[in-house]
Amino acid sequence: MWYDQTEGYIDLYINARPASGRNEIVGIFDDTLKIKVKAPAVEGAANRELVRFLSKMFKIPKSEILFVSGETSKRKRIRLPKSEKLMRFIEEMEA
Repeated sequence: MWYDQTEGYIDLYINARPASGRNEIVGIFDDTLKIKVKAPAVEGAANRELVRFLSKMFKIPKSEILFVSGETSKRKRIRLPKSEKLMRFIEEMEA
């Protein structure tokens, strides 16, 4: 499963692809959500860009997006507070 639900939070399992042409969600592959980010994987730039992208996409403050694991790997587990927009996104991806 590419996400876990806990009370008040959603953990997304993300396969981040840095140094891409643009920020975009590619789809679900091997139980992870594949996301391309523009920034290179240098000194945390790709992670910061990923947080900015998720914050903007789901209308969640950047300060509420947490790395649970994988901060230095391509496979990451990121915790976001539940929001209406995030829940709609999950439903659309499941359909």
